[in-house]
Amino acid sequence: MISMIRDATTIARRNVIRISRVPEVMVFVVIQPLMFVLLFAYVFGGSIDIPGGSYREFLIAGIFAQTVVFGATFTASGLAEDVQKGLINRFRSLPLSRSAVVAGRTASDVVYNLLSIIIMSLAGFAVGWRIRGSILDAVVAYLLLLFFSYSFSWVMACLGLLVPAPEVVNNATFIVLFPLTFIANTFVPSDSLPGILKPIAEWNPVSTLTHAVRVRFGNLPAETPEPTSWPLQNAMLYSLGWAILLIVIFAPIATRLYQRTGKR
Repeated sequence: MISMIRDATTIARRNVIRISRVPEVMVFVVIQPLMFVLLFAYVFGGSIDIPGGSYREFLIAGIFAQTVVFGATFTASGLAEDVQKGLINRFRSLPLSRSAVVAGRTASDVVYNLLSIIIMSLAGFAVGWRIRGSILDAVVAYLLLLFFSYSFSWVMACLGLLVPAPEVVNNATFIVLFPLTFIANTFVPSDSLPGILKPIAEWNPVSTLTHAVRVRFGNLPAETPEPTSWPLQNAMLYSLGWAILLIVIFAPIATRLYQRTGKR
């Protein structure tokens, strides 16, 4: 176990170093979160009314949730690139723990997302967002975001080991992640969604993650009605349950895929 942690830490360090050496990674980590905050705050902020609250404060938790979910794609594209370049076979020739490569890759996503969250928080403060809850509640909100992003990275690890090229990863992830993050309460209240979209949004784990973060930050509008769906009523528990379930299911699958991919 100790050797696996040591090996995974080495792999994670290798992936984090790429932030300063690959300009494209730096753009995603730094500029994209900043762009989302400014775009939604100033372009949509004046046209979306949030009764009893500020749209900019309502918005930030949704952007946090969307960014950490999209940030998990670093694992998928990184592993697909390593497979394509033959690095997986080189890793297999080294005395590394069986799960260290995948574990290190998913751990490095946490660092990417931490940097993104810091930048988004600073941008949010610049456009008028404030944390209204306690410091402890804010810390819990940030930790929940990072833990959920880590769990989702294991899903992306499986995808990265299955697809033939990094370019395919981008297309495949956007097809899944855009509906997941937009059919939710990330940018508009779920009550405003029509028909079947409303219950889908209420049971969407991205919605519960967003709601839990809003509550912890104290950014829930004063006139927001009490949630009627069980997931939103128990947003923290539901989000943690999903995160743990994703790790339990996809971590063993990703490890097996890594072993199988390396033998091709």
